[in-house]
Amino acid sequence: MSDWRTNAELNMDIRVEQVRLVFISMKNSLYLGIALALVLVLALYSADNSVHLLIWFALVAGGRVICVSYAILALRSGITASNTLKLIWQMCLIKAFEGLTWGALAWIVMGQGSLPEQLLTMASLAGVSGNAVSLLAPVFPLYASMQLMQLGVINSKLWLIDGSSYTVLAIGCTLYVIGQIGQALIVQRASRQSIALRFENRDLLKRLQIESTRTEQALVKAEEANLAKSKFLAAASHDLRQPVHAQELFLEVLARSELSQAQQKALNSARAASQASAQMLNTLLDFSRIEAGVIEPQRKSFHLQPLLNKLENELGSQADAKNIVYRSRETPFAVNSDPALLELILRNLISNAIRYTNDGGLLVACRKQGRDVSIEVFDTGIGIEPAQQTEVFREFHQLGNPERDRLKGLGLGLAISDGLAHSLGHTLTLRSRSGRGSVFRVRVPFAWGNFSSDAFAAPSTQQMYTERLLGLRVLVIEDDASVRQGMLQLLEGWGCECREGENIEDALRLIADWPVQLLISDYRLREHQTGGQVVRQVRAAMGAEIQALIITGDTAPERLRETRDSGVPLLHKPVSPMQLYRAISDSVGMRALLDE
Repeated sequence: MSDWRTNAELNMDIRVEQVRLVFISMKNSLYLGIALALVLVLALYSADNSVHLLIWFALVAGGRVICVSYAILALRSGITASNTLKLIWQMCLIKAFEGLTWGALAWIVMGQGSLPEQLLTMASLAGVSGNAVSLLAPVFPLYASMQLMQLGVINSKLWLIDGSSYTVLAIGCTLYVIGQIGQALIVQRASRQSIALRFENRDLLKRLQIESTRTEQALVKAEEANLAKSKFLAAASHDLRQPVHAQELFLEVLARSELSQAQQKALNSARAASQASAQMLNTLLDFSRIEAGVIEPQRKSFHLQPLLNKLENELGSQADAKNIVYRSRETPFAVNSDPALLELILRNLISNAIRYTNDGGLLVACRKQGRDVSIEVFDTGIGIEPAQQTEVFREFHQLGNPERDRLKGLGLGLAISDGLAHSLGHTLTLRSRSGRGSVFRVRVPFAWGNFSSDAFAAPSTQQMYTERLLGLRVLVIEDDASVRQGMLQLLEGWGCECREGENIEDALRLIADWPVQLLISDYRLREHQTGGQVVRQVRAAMGAEIQALIITGDTAPERLRETRDSGVPLLHKPVSPMQLYRAISDSVGMRALLDE
């Protein structure tokens, strides 16, 4: 409570609330007091005391009206810390008057009326005194002013009447009031505690509301930061993909020309550097696809051994370069999963194991666990501290790479593997001991039956390029001149007949007298035009659903969702020549092309 108000402020707030509650009770007690006084007048009325009783009733009723009217006015005006003391003392005067008028009944009846009338009078005055405890005790001065005035008036009459019984009655009245005062003090403390608890709960609620507001603000800031990060990654990725994509195209064109041995060696180095850049950009793309929620697994049943062979063939050289052992144990198991996504998960896990292992090596093995197959990647690397074993699955989190060495990757591999495993409904777990190594386990549903083992077989580059796309009419729409030029040279080298433009207007002009068979367009063009718009307008102008490909360097989550929903095949820059060749073949259909 001290954080919100001082003790003096708290005491004042409690007093204000006590006065407010008592005044509300007074407002509702007008008719009850007047009704009791009227009943007493009717019961005690006689020719001898009629005038005195009517005067007494008028004074009691008038006191009640004054008390209730004052309480109503105070409530309407507002009871505050600044006027509370004034209201208490003014109400004390009113209550003293009420005590005086109620006590005056003893002067009318006691010692003069019959015994039943005297008993009725004392019982009624005792009832008024008891009611005052529940009504006025929270503000003790109000109770004391009324009760002491009433007692004084009653006892002054009893002491003047001859007879020991009236003296004993006066003493009894005094003891009764003393007991009532003790009860009133208890009620006052209870009301204070109740009000203090209510204030404490209200302050706690305020604190919770403030903390909730702060939490919501922090969440909004975190979401804004995450959105800004995603936008930055998408923008940076797009701008980097353009030149890398053009570089890939020109290097492929150059590779198909006659080169000396020295030139071929330089070309191989350039292609290796280009592929390393493309790999990093594709890692960012994988992460963006997971964030965008556009990954749609294509599950099938397949044997694991061809996948393990492919990964060992492709990644074994990395282990050899570090003089560590790479082994994958033979397995007969088949699983149900998306082959491409499972390959990416295992590729990241194995690459991570190679990256953080300097002595010993790694083992990839599979074992049956219930209805699943557990694919396990063991390594004898640096291991992971228990405090880091959750953090390593966060994006851009790396161990032992404060200098952000690009050779150690971007810190996205495990985050991507975790996201892909979640998308597939697989379980990815980690066990590790610092300095002793780690084991990552992916649990994949087991598949029964005989399955083909060629899910991961890929034709050689030379075999693919022997099938030329002779005579295929291709329209290329790209606003980046270098990318457009590289695309044209590559397509023409494959035997395609090409035309090129920068926007929708160029596309519509070029197809006016030239029946295009395949449209390849960049997604983001100048003047806010998009590849999707190009495809729709060209198809509308030709009145036919011509085949189309969209190539983009944009990895923003909303863009990925938009292009997925368009139904047009999408390639992400940098596109390797093999990727482009496959996409064109799939789009136009090699059999239909050969029949022409």
